[in-house]
Amino acid sequence: MGYSPKFPAAKCFAESEALRCLALALKRLPMGQRTLSFDDEQDLTFIGLRIKISTRERKALQSKRLHAFFVGDKVGMLDPPREEVRNAMISCMTAGIRVIVVTGDNKSTAESVCHKIGAFDHLVDFSGHSYSASEFEELPALQQTLALQRMALFTRVEPSHKRMLVEALQHQNEVVAMTGDGVNDAPALKKADIGIAMGSGTAVAKSASDMVLADDNFASIVAAVAEGRAIYNNTKQFIRYMISSNIGEVVCIFVAAVLGIPDTLAPVQLLWVNLVTDGLPATAIGFNKQDSDVMKVKPRKVNEAVVSGWLFFRYLVIGAYVGLATVAGFIWWFVYSDNGPKLPYGELMNFDTCSSRETMYPCSVFDDQHPSTVSMTVLVVVEMFNALNNLSENQSLLVIPPWSNLWLVASIVLTMVLHLLILYVQPLSILFSVTPLSWAEWTVVLYLSFPVIIIDEMLKFFSRNSCGMRFSFRFRRPDLLPKKELHDK
Repeated sequence: MGYSPKFPAAKCFAESEALRCLALALKRLPMGQRTLSFDDEQDLTFIGLRIKISTRERKALQSKRLHAFFVGDKVGMLDPPREEVRNAMISCMTAGIRVIVVTGDNKSTAESVCHKIGAFDHLVDFSGHSYSASEFEELPALQQTLALQRMALFTRVEPSHKRMLVEALQHQNEVVAMTGDGVNDAPALKKADIGIAMGSGTAVAKSASDMVLADDNFASIVAAVAEGRAIYNNTKQFIRYMISSNIGEVVCIFVAAVLGIPDTLAPVQLLWVNLVTDGLPATAIGFNKQDSDVMKVKPRKVNEAVVSGWLFFRYLVIGAYVGLATVAGFIWWFVYSDNGPKLPYGELMNFDTCSSRETMYPCSVFDDQHPSTVSMTVLVVVEMFNALNNLSENQSLLVIPPWSNLWLVASIVLTMVLHLLILYVQPLSILFSVTPLSWAEWTVVLYLSFPVIIIDEMLKFFSRNSCGMRFSFRFRRPDLLPKKELHDK
């Protein structure tokens, strides 16, 4: 912004429209002179604030994203914000990310720019949200605390003000990301939780920062936040899948021991289940796409655990069902299967005394491989369905369908192919102590496995509703005073 105190109209025009006001002067040089010296730039004659620009010159300005505007007898040049910045600002507000514009420019100019990028769209007026450095320093300590919680624009700042702003926000338990490009920005970049240097900035700023923005685009920061949230969510989904699957295996063994029935799985079968389900599908979960609402969820607390109490409860529910379904498949074959002995349940519980008493069935029935094959297959299939549940923590499969992660679909198909091989290929079936299953047995396997999706859909529904209430409550809670400092750096 350039203007002379002798031209207050130019100052008002330039500030209110966020334009660079141009003053024009000339000096006649001797004919044939092709180079300029320092002396040639002295004793210029001021000719005014109005200029005519040819069509070719106007196109040259526009090719550099600069536009000339003429109002009355004044000319200003506009360097417009990037088109994607406005949408990026809206994404930040939706995601609960508070953006504070910090600049050394005039207050009125900065407010005009903020209007254009959407920084003030949620505000009725600027009162209490826009401060110059001098205005902020004149406030009492308590008023400064309140101002920090409402501030959206900080103007006429010096490098020391930037560091002060970072420290003050960190005292209120805020996670602060600071952008900068100059040498003087290095202290603030170093102090911030996430220092972001511009790719066109100085080497000092880049070395003091945690991240360098190659394209100097604010929208890239927002895209990085979305990607970071997606990676964090995928990590949680991986943990969720592994924990719930292993809980299911533990429940399966524990329930069988409590009920006094034969072991549902042989050690080699349990090893196969761990190898198959903890391998390909678990790895493929890392390729989940972003949730549709990834930038609509409020930021998590700094001290929030990866696995919350509610999330762990969901692990237990799913894991318990996995284990119970596995045991149910085992008992079904003995009690209800047309191909089984159809024993009374009491006989199944007293299997260990079969050889010492008279029975209507041969004791060798407890050595049949069908029941363990059914329970093992139930465990594999139910965990494949559970892998589909982990496409998203809270989004329904109707919103994020299985084909949104083709790597996961491919891993499930490959896992089932490998499982079919050990069931129907003779050398492998002997090695894993399994036997081929009939269509009726596969039908029961599917009946016992599919409900895990229904259960998780119900849990996701409760999560979406309760989480919305919780975030809403947290957003309205007033934090008027600074909290204990957690950001010592």
